[in-house]
Amino acid sequence: MMIKYNLILFLLISSIYHIVGGEKNSTLKFPNNFLFGVSTSAYQIEGGNADIYGKGENWWDYNIKKNSYIITDRSNADIACDSFHKYRNDIELLKFLGVKFYRFSISWSRILPNGHSNKINMQGINYYNDLINSLLRNGIEPMITMYHRDLPQSLQELGGWANPYLAYYFEDYARILFTYFGDRVKYWITFNSWCHGYGDNTDPPFLNQPDIAHYLCQNVLLLAHAKVYHLYDQVFRQRQRGMVGITLEKAWIEPLTNSTEDLEAAERARQFTFGIAANPIFHPDGDYPEIVKKRVLEHSKKQGYLRSRLPELSKEEVEFVQGTYDFLGLNYYTTFLVENNNSSTDDLGINKYQKEDWQKSASSWLKGYPVGLRKILNWIKNSYDNPDVFITENGFSDHGQLNDTERIYYLKKHLEEVLKAIHEDKVSVRGYAVWSLLDNFEWMQGYSEKFGLFHVDFKDPNRPRTTKLSSKWYKKVISAKTPEVVDYL
Repeated sequence: MMIKYNLILFLLISSIYHIVGGEKNSTLKFPNNFLFGVSTSAYQIEGGNADIYGKGENWWDYNIKKNSYIITDRSNADIACDSFHKYRNDIELLKFLGVKFYRFSISWSRILPNGHSNKINMQGINYYNDLINSLLRNGIEPMITMYHRDLPQSLQELGGWANPYLAYYFEDYARILFTYFGDRVKYWITFNSWCHGYGDNTDPPFLNQPDIAHYLCQNVLLLAHAKVYHLYDQVFRQRQRGMVGITLEKAWIEPLTNSTEDLEAAERARQFTFGIAANPIFHPDGDYPEIVKKRVLEHSKKQGYLRSRLPELSKEEVEFVQGTYDFLGLNYYTTFLVENNNSSTDDLGINKYQKEDWQKSASSWLKGYPVGLRKILNWIKNSYDNPDVFITENGFSDHGQLNDTERIYYLKKHLEEVLKAIHEDKVSVRGYAVWSLLDNFEWMQGYSEKFGLFHVDFKDPNRPRTTKLSSKWYKKVISAKTPEVVDYL
């Protein structure tokens, strides 16, 4: 009864919003070939970290074991959602939703326990084979992310993503994935996100060197991605006929005011946060954005460096990286307002804000600004000649309530903006995935923030899943091909 009452209240509030805002409910629908899905990542849901399963230690395992206090609620992912054992249960949830694809990641250290190709863990190979085969039997396409923020610790001890040889080791790892799984997997994502923990101290490896380590990581990841793309092209594509892309997780950037300084600062911020990763791959000229190269060089000289802190891509490297994509994956959650800051000593030179009246979540950084998704999609279209885009993550955090009307509201408003981008702006959006299928281990926040369409009871050793209101709503959205659904109880 309470759920029905809250649903009526939610719909009433939504209607008032449209009336006050002078908007009309969208009657647009997603194209018949549009793909709906959900996303997860290996470390956040799998568990199964015991030595008997052959998985090696990654940098999360290492750092949490060394300093458990780094996680907000002092938890760990040794069991997480226990999807290593309960993946068949998860596939039943996917079938309930009616999704066309399931985006998940493979744990590098579960396949190669020491990070290198000389030792393959067949228990890991068998686990992912079973998962892939079960998905396909149920009409669900696997979309696999090769790397999702969980580097084998042995490789971090060699310098991690600041070591140029990681590009070769990643290519070896990818070759093994293509060899064992590529006959059935048609969607591959090389990387998710970009250099966490190198330019800040919010993730492993906690280097917090934005001036140097972040740029080194950036450079190695670009070359690693390109190596894998060319490997697929030259060895596997003709036989396996799949697609290889990359996912970038970026907020949209708006100017705080319409002043020339803030408008320039906003575009500069877009280039430093998105263009630095996307330009070398997606721009017809390749290479890092000019404003990024120029600004880092100028600041480096002022600081006494003999060369730019941003590694230079050679002419051969620019050509090697440019065009290495079949699609672009986009993770979008929020937007920031920026103003120019001439007194700043960092390369970016901005201050950033969020408005208090934007929809609040359980995460301090996540405030809902749906139109930001449409704007970043248009910026991608205009900057990179309208590549095919999969929205690989979009989600809302709360504290795990089953009657999660705030999540429904957030997802509904964002899907409405995606529809406008497709129909009105002609952006080539091919699919959309909610983050996340399950409540899971949210990195440094542990289990204190929940993003799932399905609740997981982490106090119960069996990790039971429970349907949330948002999962019923999303099921109806997928069936109706529009977010304008009301009969989902």
